[in-house]
Amino acid sequence: MKILVLNGSPKSKSSNTMYLTRAFLEGAQWEDAEIIDVAKANIKSCLGCFACWSKTPGMCVINDDMSEILAKMISADVIIWSFPLYYFGVPGDLKNLIDRQLPLNLPFMAEGNESGNHPARVDLTHQKHLVISTCGFWTQKGNYDAVIAMFDHLCGKGTYTSILCGQGELFHFQELKDRTDAYLDIVRRAGAEYAAGGIRSGTQAELTEPLYPRDVFEKMADASWGISKNDDTGTEDDSLNFTIQMSALYRPDGVERVLEFYYTDIDKTYQIMLTKQGAEVITDGFKPYTTRIETPYSLWRSISRGEISGQDALFKRLYKILGDFNLMIKWNELFGTPPSKSTSKIPQRKTNMMTFLLPWIVIWTTIAINPTIGAAAGIVAAASVTLLWFVFQPVIYEQISIPIVTGLSLAVLFGADTRLVVSGSYLIFGLIWIIGAFPKIPLTAYYSAAHYGNENAFSNPLFMRTNRILTAAWGGLYVITPIWTYILMGTDYSSYIGLINSALPAFMGAFTAWFQKWYPARWARG
Repeated sequence: MKILVLNGSPKSKSSNTMYLTRAFLEGAQWEDAEIIDVAKANIKSCLGCFACWSKTPGMCVINDDMSEILAKMISADVIIWSFPLYYFGVPGDLKNLIDRQLPLNLPFMAEGNESGNHPARVDLTHQKHLVISTCGFWTQKGNYDAVIAMFDHLCGKGTYTSILCGQGELFHFQELKDRTDAYLDIVRRAGAEYAAGGIRSGTQAELTEPLYPRDVFEKMADASWGISKNDDTGTEDDSLNFTIQMSALYRPDGVERVLEFYYTDIDKTYQIMLTKQGAEVITDGFKPYTTRIETPYSLWRSISRGEISGQDALFKRLYKILGDFNLMIKWNELFGTPPSKSTSKIPQRKTNMMTFLLPWIVIWTTIAINPTIGAAAGIVAAASVTLLWFVFQPVIYEQISIPIVTGLSLAVLFGADTRLVVSGSYLIFGLIWIIGAFPKIPLTAYYSAAHYGNENAFSNPLFMRTNRILTAAWGGLYVITPIWTYILMGTDYSSYIGLINSALPAFMGAFTAWFQKWYPARWARG
């Protein structure tokens, strides 16, 4: 199968539309497609002499690249027309190519066509056409009327497929790569479906969905020119425009804040007023900030483009966070790429630390009171953990706990010293935590990641260090717990030891919640 791509953009390989076209070719697995950069080809304007109809039938009198391109168009099985929208039409070079197709038609009037037409000189009924185009408006609707009308005449109404995408300028902004990559994934899927027989209606619906809401896109687009609406003179410093574009991505969460940026390398300060309605950038008359980010401007641009991990940069203290650190924890929620409305995701099961603690708490609170009943309850509790995995995501430490708790409970049932078993259980539990502080993912990270971006949190070095410290703290506490447990179980307070020691998880839970906020904020302040 011969695939021919006519790249009609004057920007050639740098065309925004070609991002879509290349993704489509990848999805269709058309690696051998030939791409012609129309802007680089020698294609002169049609003379309107009609010599190709009368004097040299089927041949143009102009000696340029068009004769070779026509031959390739005739032999192609699929022609992909790739171009940006230029003033509600196609770019000039591509229009020249379209005009120069005249030799492919006969001069006689075709019968049966209401508006009039010319029959084809060559049988191209086997040929398929695909139109891929981007434009600089927030939506493709209403902006492609002239283009659609032209291709309806060229190819036949309803006989070609089109992918028309608004907000095309966004595809070369690395800062928006998450959102544009998500759209390109849909284009790849469309390519695979097209090669298999046709793009599905659901995929077509996703392709027409705007990348960003109109107000967000237009605010970013206006700022990108570096020109004020009240002053058509630009500025060499784009830090204000960048900050405005960043503020356009803000998704209100009902909390009003003042986010202050101090770009240390260019000595400029801006504030973003985050309100319940949206965001506004101010350059003077500053208010007390809620959160202040002190960063080199060059660094923040690199972070926004994905060239540097913002989490790694903060861990290395390349920038500082002053004031309320909670805004940084919610950064992706407030300023990140919104999920596509048409993309359905299967809800992920969350982890729950009580699933890990449950069998241990049961044997601690019951065996000291009644060894037989407590041991039986421990076995039941360990078995119940597997049922909880239908609701919560299992973690390896829960899987380890099941045989250990079951074994301790059986030891009690077979006559082992209750005092030693209970004390030993705390030691074993503490050792699990101590060991859990050393792997790549520390124990507590599994249970707190859901509040910090799920698995994405595992790539955050500050998050991992915080949880490594917490895991070691839990382990240290439980390793020394057997000391007073063994002593108290030899006294009249033996039956209360489980209740006393079960307060430890509640205490450590409160400490964990506090430490997870305090430590990263302290680190970020430098």
